[in-house]
Amino acid sequence: MSSRNRRRSGKKKEAAGTAVYTVVKIVVMVLIVMVVYRFGNMAYTYGERLFGEPAMSDAPGEDVVVTIEGSDSVRDVADKLEEAGLIRDAQLFVIQEKLEGFKSGLQPGTYTLNTSETPEEMIEILSGASAEDD
Repeated sequence: MSSRNRRRSGKKKEAAGTAVYTVVKIVVMVLIVMVVYRFGNMAYTYGERLFGEPAMSDAPGEDVVVTIEGSDSVRDVADKLEEAGLIRDAQLFVIQEKLEGFKSGLQPGTYTLNTSETPEEMIEILSGASAEDD
């Protein structure tokens, strides 16, 4: 092979390598954009639920009696509410309770909650605003 052919062959290999490198960079950038978009969408949806979670049902809803013990943690209460069909997501409720900022926290007692109440309304009630006497 002559030196001229070797140079052409070398340039072709170099051009092919550059093309492959460019394609790989484009694919990686597209994947990064897709991942960022997906996580951004998930974060937006979670934030929307966190600050605007709707009630489980429309009014008039269904009354459910829930008893909160003095030893129950916020997570225990959230699990009880989820099992009773009052909220969709116990973990989300725990975060909502922290963000609501009631210094007294959730108070022990027996409460009548309704499936048409939002989690924020339930937190307000459970913080002591309208506990029923045992």
